[in-house]
Amino acid sequence: MEKEEIERYLEAFDRTPAAVRDRLPPKRTPGGVEIVGGLTAFAPAAIASGGYVLQRDGVRARVHASDGGGVVTVADLARGKAPIKAHDRAEDVVDVLRYDRPAEMDAQNLAAAALTETPWSDNYWPVYLGVLGNRYADTAFPGSDTWKENHDYVVARPASAIVATGAAAALDALAPAEKYDLLVGDRAGTLTAAMWAQGQGILDAHGKVETWMGICHGWSPASYMLGRPRRAVAVVSPDGAVGFRFFPSDIKALASLLWASSAPAVRFIGTRCDDKDPARDENGRTLSDACFDTNPGTWHLAVVNQIGVARRAFVMDATYDYQVWNQPICGYEYHYFNPQQMTFAPTLAEALVPRADFTRDRFTRHRSAGYAAVAGVAMRVRYVAETRPSHAETDDPGRDRLVLVDYFYDLELDRDGRIVGGEWYVNRHPDFLFSPARGERAVSPADAFATGAWGAGRGVPASWQGAAVRASAVGMPLARVVERLITLAGG
Repeated sequence: MEKEEIERYLEAFDRTPAAVRDRLPPKRTPGGVEIVGGLTAFAPAAIASGGYVLQRDGVRARVHASDGGGVVTVADLARGKAPIKAHDRAEDVVDVLRYDRPAEMDAQNLAAAALTETPWSDNYWPVYLGVLGNRYADTAFPGSDTWKENHDYVVARPASAIVATGAAAALDALAPAEKYDLLVGDRAGTLTAAMWAQGQGILDAHGKVETWMGICHGWSPASYMLGRPRRAVAVVSPDGAVGFRFFPSDIKALASLLWASSAPAVRFIGTRCDDKDPARDENGRTLSDACFDTNPGTWHLAVVNQIGVARRAFVMDATYDYQVWNQPICGYEYHYFNPQQMTFAPTLAEALVPRADFTRDRFTRHRSAGYAAVAGVAMRVRYVAETRPSHAETDDPGRDRLVLVDYFYDLELDRDGRIVGGEWYVNRHPDFLFSPARGERAVSPADAFATGAWGAGRGVPASWQGAAVRASAVGMPLARVVERLITLAGG
């Protein structure tokens, strides 16, 4: 981020804070090209009405978290706060919290960091396309916004009939769930049926399957908790009669579904806001503790310590930004600004404003009780975004879609220079942060019944076949199958 960019934003904010902080932050490619129009899973009507806020809140409420040794849903825990409070502490999401003073971070050259290898991009596998029942490589597949049109197409052309032809191209074009059923010898197509049943249930209950419904909450942690499938894998059915291929996109789909359906506990911080239009003050700052979301002090601590120190990704979600939802963060850089002068500051010392000298503080009534000074921060975040599935036979970081976005905020520091809070200068900012603990696995209950080993070039063992059907009945793939495919694919 250049000095001129920062100062343009600050100048505009200084003139009309409420209007500027309510802008949708522009997204850019790593080359600096602005992404015009952006990408979103939400329908135009939901964006216009603010309904997307409630839609995503319902999904996040089902995320599972650990709490004192037990497992609960985020709905039970994530309620409001303003300064850094319980369930809004960086230590609850990062692997290690080593630095809590900006001066220490700067001394350790942590003003910028990027992961050596990014989490992998994947599709969010929307329900209206059949989740993993999506025949994305079939050029005749409707790909309609209407779930029933897509479902009717598949019903009229069952996988069993396609398999009977033995045509390699037709087998390649099967949906990921159909390939999985074939791999584990499930002639009933249990996993595929479970995928389409999700849409049928939603259609019966609500009359429509919305485009935003999918499994991005599974893709985002799977993208860095599991290895990258780097090449297509040739497999055979259990009886050896049918040979076919899983492409990297197919394997990623199964990995995303595994993490979405098994719902392993995650570490999280942030709040749930179920108000699509919360009350705001004259500066555009929300007056609701629940809708203030993650404190910017917490955000800064989490990003620097997780990406810069632990060197591991985590997931962000921005409630009021309809273009950012469950995105794995893989890099950042930040610069300072002086919040009194509203100008770029090349060093922390030049950015710091002692409390007694902060006469232009727009957020004075919201400040932490014990802060001694404030410093402004402009952070550019790099995150991994969704891509369309493809039949590319190889995958590498060059195929990932990376997006850059800028966030402005200030940090409240105590007398010892520790971060104790802060205020956002943007409304559409990171909100809900989560990550599984290092080494966590997503596993189906039926995995315990899958004994023995599956060797390359052979059909899966009989015990795996039986276990797979049990797991598929509840819409889950076996972890043993998914992890083995990733290994065979070079992950």
